[in-house]
Amino acid sequence: MNTDHIVTSFDTDLNTIESLVLEMGGLVEQQLLTCTKALKLGDRDLAKEVIRSDSKINALEAEVNRMSIEVLALRQPVAADLRTVVMTLKIANHLERIGDYIKNMARRTNTITKADAFIGSMSTLARMSDRVQGMINAALDAYNRRDPDAAETVRGDDEDVDQMHNGLFRELLTYMMEDTRNISGCMHLLFIAKNIERMGDHAVEIAGETVYLVTGDWPTDKRPKGDRTSRMIFTPEELGDSD
Repeated sequence: MNTDHIVTSFDTDLNTIESLVLEMGGLVEQQLLTCTKALKLGDRDLAKEVIRSDSKINALEAEVNRMSIEVLALRQPVAADLRTVVMTLKIANHLERIGDYIKNMARRTNTITKADAFIGSMSTLARMSDRVQGMINAALDAYNRRDPDAAETVRGDDEDVDQMHNGLFRELLTYMMEDTRNISGCMHLLFIAKNIERMGDHAVEIAGETVYLVTGDWPTDKRPKGDRTSRMIFTPEELGDSD
């Protein structure tokens, strides 16, 4: 049996799978950038383009799944090779979920723009989106370079996104209390903000899986989690309503 051929073929398969995942990551980053632009400009055509393009991300994930299962079945990898296949499979799943959140964000952008609904707090939403896009990029770069230290940095960055989400939640509630006509648009923006926050969570998971892929150990420290929106209740006075 030509073992050199088997090893070379296995390495080729792994490289192909990893290339597909990085291609997925590039598409996800571009989708988030485009969707954020569509929201800021109120561009329904751009939002619809994002919705249509989600199928490309899904198709890449399906190919990663197919190839990974084939490698696991035929090559029966162990140790570091097994971690590589399984973690890469999980990372692809996170990217597909991020793509779903972006698609939902685009749908809400289309709805808001079509109804000419109130859009406030765009600067905070844009900052959140930019920060999360940076986290996704950094997590994938850490995965590509097999850099656990860089991956750990991504895990810490999520706290800033959570803090922006907390502030935005309060800000949008204020807008809704000031004028009930703002409620519809603000509700969609709240869901969009939550979508972006969840994208950040998936970037953190990618980073954690990269640490495990490289070291064989899961990160032991509990990452900081500052999203408090599920526990927030404000009185009119706390939101600045003096009436």
